[in-house]
Amino acid sequence: MVQYKRKEKRPKKVVNKTQNSGERNSGEKKTKQTSSSNGFYYSFLTVILLLCLIQITISAVLNISKIISYKAKIIQITKTRDAAMALNEQLQDNIKNFSNITGLEAIARNNLKMSGEDEVLVIINTPKEEHKEEKSKFIGLRKHD
Repeated sequence: MVQYKRKEKRPKKVVNKTQNSGERNSGEKKTKQTSSSNGFYYSFLTVILLLCLIQITISAVLNISKIISYKAKIIQITKTRDAAMALNEQLQDNIKNFSNITGLEAIARNNLKMSGEDEVLVIINTPKEEHKEEKSKFIGLRKHD
């Protein structure tokens, strides 16, 4: 057999008409107090959440600016490292070139003004041109003794 759902009957509220009016007002005051305390609670939580959002936003902005500055520093350091590596390679090549006898001889001839056993070294110095100071056309007043 199929049973149909029965609707449960809820008991009716019984209102006591003999209640004092003072008791009714105290019940209304309690609901007003709870609603005002709930309103204060919700507004306090809203302020706290807004402060948290502001803090998160500031942190995000500061982190983004730090990332940008760090990337710029990384690029600068990379360029400096590449320049240092190129200089190191050039110095290693110079060491290889000057470690043999012909390289040392070239340094001795050019920089140290040395010559070999069978050679005569002649150094011709050319005088440097001196710049003559031009006298100004206007001669200041002179005192005569």
